[in-house]
Amino acid sequence: MRLLLVEDDDHVAAALSAVLARHGFDVVHARSGEEALQALLPGETAPFGVVLLDLGLPDQDGYEVCGKIRKRGSIPVIMVTARADVRSRIHGLNLGADDYVVKPYDTGELIARIHAVIRRPPSGVAAGPADSELRLGSVRIELPTRQVSVDGSTVQLTRKEFDLLALLAQRPGVVFRREQIISEVWRTSWEGTGRTLEVHVASLRSKLHMPALIETVRGVGYRLVAPAA
Repeated sequence: MRLLLVEDDDHVAAALSAVLARHGFDVVHARSGEEALQALLPGETAPFGVVLLDLGLPDQDGYEVCGKIRKRGSIPVIMVTARADVRSRIHGLNLGADDYVVKPYDTGELIARIHAVIRRPPSGVAAGPADSELRLGSVRIELPTRQVSVDGSTVQLTRKEFDLLALLAQRPGVVFRREQIISEVWRTSWEGTGRTLEVHVASLRSKLHMPALIETVRGVGYRLVAPAA
């Protein structure tokens, strides 16, 4: 699989490229936002399967680059940055990033996250025409088109945010264990994904403007609290 590494530090890029190559990735290195956007233009070469995006780029902020990438298509984007605060994570996910990895990181962790985002997203709960839509008060979830709306207004979600919401919405009021959610949505049992789960839950609460929609069950997991119709 071709992987686009957007990193302005040549030493960091060289070391990471060597590791990624040993895991079977064909790495292309871009040193700036503009170089990355040019590399992603349709061409004769095979398309990229994933983008590793540093935020501290010399020509433009990585958040801006992520927004431009997302407008072009649905290629998985993993932000790799030293910005560790939750607000930065939520902002990155709101822009369409599929995951967010904080430096310094373990390379095994990064490889696990790459494989998690490039796996085919779960098909959700659509089992037939009668199950093609879920309604939870003012929230409408259209499974075939992967669209979510609140009071008729469309809410833009990332793939993982939609998968998480659709999973919880299958059984409102039922507690889903953290391990179960990670297994179903991220298709992995890797424990480090737990932090990513927390950030995705926070992002969903923010985007839907319903902080009480997803309830944290301390020490266990999460459940969806159906709003009043």
